[in-house]
Amino acid sequence: MESLGIQKGGQIADIGSGGGYFTFRLAKSVSPGGTVFAVDLDEGLNDYVRQEARARGLDNVQIITEKPEDPLLPEAGIDLIFSSNTYHHIQNRAQYFARAFRYLRPGGSVAIVDFDNSHWISRLLGHWVARDQILLEMTEAGYHLKREFDFLPRQNFLIFETSD
Repeated sequence: MESLGIQKGGQIADIGSGGGYFTFRLAKSVSPGGTVFAVDLDEGLNDYVRQEARARGLDNVQIITEKPEDPLLPEAGIDLIFSSNTYHHIQNRAQYFARAFRYLRPGGSVAIVDFDNSHWISRLLGHWVARDQILLEMTEAGYHLKREFDFLPRQNFLIFETSD
């Protein structure tokens, strides 16, 4: 979480929020005054995150049921788009993140944590994207690499910012 440089009061989108593991941690990081948008295609998971956020007293979590091609975030309102182990599931990734560009505030960034091919299960299931492929797609979408971390043993951790 520290590597993300999250500010109190920030607006963060958790793309592929799933069961909320990062959503809840991000919500605490931006409090007070910040919001986390838990974004997922799965209505059942969205319902679970909604209920769990309420049970945890996290009133700064908003649920968004995205479209496969668009996260449907508040326009020009997001400081950080965060995605953990979801990038490889997104179809037409360059187009998806090109569309997501409009949701970022000036100076906003995109953090992608996704499996590399160092573990046999990732290779077997195809649940990974090569670092160079992520770089290529994000460049095509209009971003450039801002920072890269290498402390995760089986994942790429890349932070991008807009190229304008």
